[in-house]
Amino acid sequence: MLRLLAFLAALGLIAVGLSWLAEIPGSVALSWRGVEHEVSLITATGIVLALAVVIAAVWGILRFVVRAPAALAFASRARRREKGLVALSRGMIAIGAGDARQAGRYAVEADKYLGEESLTKLLRAQSAQLSGDRAGAVAAFNEMLAIEDTHLLGLRGLHVEARRAGQGEAALDYARRANARASLPWAAQAVLDDHARRGDWGSALAAVEANAEARLLDKPTANRWRAVLQTALAMERAERDAKGALALAREALDLAPNLVPAAAICGKLTAASGDLRKAARMLETAYAATPHPDLAAAYVRLRLGDSAGDRLTRARALARVAPFDPESVLTVARAALEAQDLPAARKAMAPLVGAEAGFGRPTARACILMAEIEDAAGDDGAVREWLNRAARAPRDRAWVADTIISDKWAPASPSGALDAFVWRTPDERSTEPPPAIALRAAPPPAPPAPPPIIEAKPAPAAVAPPPAPAAPPIARPAPRVAPPLAAAPPNAPDDPGPSAPSGGDFRNYAIE
Repeated sequence: MLRLLAFLAALGLIAVGLSWLAEIPGSVALSWRGVEHEVSLITATGIVLALAVVIAAVWGILRFVVRAPAALAFASRARRREKGLVALSRGMIAIGAGDARQAGRYAVEADKYLGEESLTKLLRAQSAQLSGDRAGAVAAFNEMLAIEDTHLLGLRGLHVEARRAGQGEAALDYARRANARASLPWAAQAVLDDHARRGDWGSALAAVEANAEARLLDKPTANRWRAVLQTALAMERAERDAKGALALAREALDLAPNLVPAAAICGKLTAASGDLRKAARMLETAYAATPHPDLAAAYVRLRLGDSAGDRLTRARALARVAPFDPESVLTVARAALEAQDLPAARKAMAPLVGAEAGFGRPTARACILMAEIEDAAGDDGAVREWLNRAARAPRDRAWVADTIISDKWAPASPSGALDAFVWRTPDERSTEPPPAIALRAAPPPAPPAPPPIIEAKPAPAAVAPPPAPAAPPIARPAPRVAPPLAAAPPNAPDDPGPSAPSGGDFRNYAIE
């Protein structure tokens, strides 16, 4: 409506102006080749306007004729670019859908229409990766290195291809080159993993600090990794620089209070410095949160020169911190066995292996400890029974990282992943029963028995066990067999302990 009113107003103004121009007296004289032409002012104005229109039309025609080739070329390029963008879009969709044939087809088409565009190189590289053409993918990524905009993308692709080909040093070189140019999470992580894989904890800690400063790591993860690496450094320096190792361990424990290795090394070093009370409180706090054999071993042997009876008293004091955990039972029983108090050891083990055991089936570690107790009592038959039960008992808790099961904690897995080991019960797997465990080697000419799990005391009249005795039947469902590689040395202080099953009631037993 407003536009219509404006148009009518402009039209009215033009009419008024023409009317005013027509009423003005006067004329225009034009002399052309000796002939004079005299016309009115309004007629002269019309002639001028007509000439202007004709000149503009002729100029437009000439301009169109001159620019027609360039316009046609531009239109052709626009159509080719449109086709190339369509091919590029469809190629990316094919990559996402996993259609290698269509992705390769559209990569060729996009390269035909778009030429040396950056995205066409990426599409060509990804289609080659999808189809398994490693050489083609590497060639495409190498082409990207020559272009500033795609240099980092080329390094990333070459890093991935080198890792797939098992070329660790080449992959690390590409990651280092990318990390030197920009703060990229994948490059920083690759460099950090390499330091961890080689055990260079100082360089790994520096890499974590740099990544945290560049905000490539969130604060909780950065603090946890700092604690892990500081614990590793403290363990390395404990013997040659106890004071520096203690400072590192305390800082690690402040950053990650639930990190068991940090608490264990910090407690040991604090006790070695003479502050036994502070070390005991530190270990008790950590044990209350996570009952662990490393913490128990450090607490029981907190003071050098203690007798076996003193260690038993200390073990009972620690058991009161977490009275309903199987690790407390095993700690007291182990200390009682070392003190040669067999009745106390059997009484302590009752919650795990007694007729009314509150934790279900005893684990391998509990069975092996019972075998040691029976061996100290000189009952070879009971020793063999407990060893047979240990071979078929559920697994104990251990440090687990992916498919690796270890009795010792490590800051990183063999692949270089920091803080990969978790204290938990390994997954059970069905395997063939392991060979029978012999207490003593059979006399010649029988084949030698595998090394015993427990070294038995020689009896006055040792008699070799009869061949293949039948194990006494146990009134319980057939258990699943633990894989041999999960077996742990019986006397190792960091041997994993059992996990309490659901429904177990330990409150009916008192640890004395």
